[in-house]
Amino acid sequence: MTEEPILELRNVTRTFPGVIAMDDVSIGFRAGEVHAVIGENGAGKSTMMNLLAGELQPDKGSILVDGQSRDIPSALASQQLGIRIVFQELSLCQNLTVGENVLLSAFADRPPLSFLTRNRAAGAAAETLARLGLTDVETSTPLSTLSVAQQQLVEIARAISQHVRILVLDEPNSALSPRESARLFDVVRLLKAQGVTIIYVSHHLEEVLALADRISVMRDGRMITTLDNGADVTVDRLVAHMVGRQVDAAEQYALRPEAHARIGEPVLEVRALSVPGHIREATFTLSQGEIVGVAGLPDSGKDILADAIFGLAPRGGAVEVGGIRLPPGRPSHAIAAGMSLIPADRRAAGALLSMTVAENTVSAALKRFTSRGFLRRRTMRDTTADYVRKLDARVASLGQKIATLSGGNQQKIILARGLVTGPRILILHEPTRGIDVGAKAEIYAILKELAGQGLAILMISSELPEVMLHASRVIVMADRTIAGQLTGSDITEEAIMALATRKDRALAA
Repeated sequence: MTEEPILELRNVTRTFPGVIAMDDVSIGFRAGEVHAVIGENGAGKSTMMNLLAGELQPDKGSILVDGQSRDIPSALASQQLGIRIVFQELSLCQNLTVGENVLLSAFADRPPLSFLTRNRAAGAAAETLARLGLTDVETSTPLSTLSVAQQQLVEIARAISQHVRILVLDEPNSALSPRESARLFDVVRLLKAQGVTIIYVSHHLEEVLALADRISVMRDGRMITTLDNGADVTVDRLVAHMVGRQVDAAEQYALRPEAHARIGEPVLEVRALSVPGHIREATFTLSQGEIVGVAGLPDSGKDILADAIFGLAPRGGAVEVGGIRLPPGRPSHAIAAGMSLIPADRRAAGALLSMTVAENTVSAALKRFTSRGFLRRRTMRDTTADYVRKLDARVASLGQKIATLSGGNQQKIILARGLVTGPRILILHEPTRGIDVGAKAEIYAILKELAGQGLAILMISSELPEVMLHASRVIVMADRTIAGQLTGSDITEEAIMALATRKDRALAA
């Protein structure tokens, strides 16, 4: 491994209205290393990735590749330098096949009026997929039929399908099972051995310690430190650099609901719920003041559960709110009955990226903010300001585009939008995906407070600590149905995984 960086940011500054996203940042990445970049939401990581992707340009400073200053005015220019970026929010084409998605970058690099036979394309795509262990996925499969975890691996396959010198992975493990994660780590190590530079952006500090050769910490748009990974580098030390103070486990996870928490009457009843090919015969209830977690492996059916209940996916069986049965395929009826959904994919299904903080906050309850066909903008601003204060969202102004916020603050504004409708039931799918430890603790505290006010909360998550520590009851799905439910001291990682993998039928009974 050479000491000279293959890629370097030198004294880079990038500002947005009212925000210094990167402040005189210098960092170098060596060939053939795994270099992790960590920090809380808003630290500047996303801005750095967008600069490398050609989506943004630095106000000051320079980007050097092989020691030469380079302008990166576009995504194509970035790719021509051998840089490939896999963002957390997927950028795949749902109307194309798996193989077509994998080879999209190859099509962009081909000269005009050139041809690529379907057989050659399918063979090339299959070879790339095999490197990621996706041998059970046909290249002709429509992408829209895959789980979020499988789509994330397809996104990575597309990135490595062409010549790559620098691979940037943004929260690549956020929706993967342990087995898929292990395969991903193997691929990272293989690419490293081949001389590829891996820039690994993640909030999962344990995996950072397991993979990275060096770790850089950003805070408030500044580069705090770069550490050689070794025995003296611990999770506690990294967290202290990230937040500027020591944060212990008790502070992070002091929110576990007590088993004797006051639970009211059932408000949501799901009976024999089915979604063709995804869920069969799922039955459970959700009561006032209750936080119920839903866990399971990616192919268990949990990832479509929220859409099915809310009316976004075709379903059989019955969904009742307050004893009133909701028709399938009608989200408007779910909203009218007092249900609110916070989706897993902030970019595709959550945030209205081209709109402002205020517009996003009130968009699900526009009738409350209109008079004779005109928006009551003062009421919009007052309501938004109230929720920004309650949820402690960090925004430069209410007119700021939500696309420019950090992931954690985007999530808070999406949560505000759900709360503006005055729901009785709040369904959250991956509520803290890609969010740092500080923002997670804030959101957990908000959920606990909402439950204390009588809101019924269903939290569907791929992160076991999230459901173990913040739900009073955990529903575990496996093989497209509910394998069992756990409460109190029975909520352990071993018990959840036993149900999720169907290793212990006695628990399911």
